[in-house]
Amino acid sequence: MHLDVVDLRDFYTGDLGFTVREILSTRIRDHWRAVGGDRIMGFGYTTPYLSLFRGEAERLLAFMPAAQGVVNWPADGPSSSALVVEDTLPLPDGAVDRVLLVHALEMSHDPREVLREIWRVMAPGGRLFLIVPNRRGLWARVDTSPFGYGRPFSRSQLTNLLRDSLFSPVAWDEALHMLPVKRRRFRRSASTWERIGHGLWPAFAGVIMVEATKQLYHGLPIRRRAKVVTGFRPALLPAPAGVSTLTPGSLDGSPAP
Repeated sequence: MHLDVVDLRDFYTGDLGFTVREILSTRIRDHWRAVGGDRIMGFGYTTPYLSLFRGEAERLLAFMPAAQGVVNWPADGPSSSALVVEDTLPLPDGAVDRVLLVHALEMSHDPREVLREIWRVMAPGGRLFLIVPNRRGLWARVDTSPFGYGRPFSRSQLTNLLRDSLFSPVAWDEALHMLPVKRRRFRRSASTWERIGHGLWPAFAGVIMVEATKQLYHGLPIRRRAKVVTGFRPALLPAPAGVSTLTPGSLDGSPAP
């Protein structure tokens, strides 16, 4: 079940949401340093992070699932946001170079179909950056943030899901080692907790972040042929249309044509 877009917007306008946005924006930028001339699509609720690339990327698209709702973005200039069906994106094949997913996969009814559709609209060599709640983390267990809703993932679950959807993981990261509380004293020390947690307990971070590339070729499983037992013939043999399968002496005893 998707969170309502109003709840997501209200979270990011609050103090805790502002801290989360600062931490995750830094990590996203660490992985995507140069995006000049790229076409970037955000799926889910990504507007707090797509702003990182304004004035640098060739085009920015903020797609939001119909079950979530949509808000206008950016506030100044022509709108780049749209309400979409998650498994039928209004883009041709190979239309975007990079895709950012935040507050999307854990809310989806069928994450594999979402990733397959994203694979379709990505250009060859495209990059996917995915942020999901960590199954082991504290943030997935409390509802003080959007990361406490939906389906959390482990690293192995994400790996299998990405490979089944024709993506190859190339880089992993974790974030949100601070406590998911709204008290100001904890937020002030967020950067310190991030440094300590990243070195001492990365497996218990609030979110898992993975960058993956689009696989252009995918192997198909080999089907083993059944062994034919010597001395036996099939009871029925295929024959071209219009050709009789009767043999001499069959039924009425007349010769075969």
